[in-house]
Amino acid sequence: MAVFELDIDGHRLSDDRQGFDLDLAYDWIARQAYWATGIPRPVFDKAIAHSLVFAAYAPDGAMAAMARVITDRATFGLLCDVFVDPERRGRRLGKAMMTYFHAHPDLQGFRRRLLATADAHGLYAQFGFKPLGRIERWMEIHDPDVYRHPS
Repeated sequence: MAVFELDIDGHRLSDDRQGFDLDLAYDWIARQAYWATGIPRPVFDKAIAHSLVFAAYAPDGAMAAMARVITDRATFGLLCDVFVDPERRGRRLGKAMMTYFHAHPDLQGFRRRLLATADAHGLYAQFGFKPLGRIERWMEIHDPDVYRHPS
């Protein structure tokens, strides 16, 4: 697949895996993100490998933010693992990541785009996300302690 890049507010956003800092991304998600604390490295690596992943890079080239989309690239996308480096928050990177998500050519024409968040509803609402409609149709199997269970 072709690399898709945008320049937004002095940052380069790209889905090119060559520049993606997997070690930093793992630190952010496994050690700092409330939703995946303790995720084993092999599980994280597999999730990254099987998703569309993009990042924002600061002018100095350092990875400043990341996101992952679980998608078939035709009908559905689940936006997840959106994370902005704590030292770089407040610089509109969340908005830049959402702009990139909506502009990416492999994420167009979807019937449904989903995400889950505990604390960023205001950001995502600016980009058209709303609470789930017809919630009675949705079902889940949820194991919040899955990374604590021995395999």
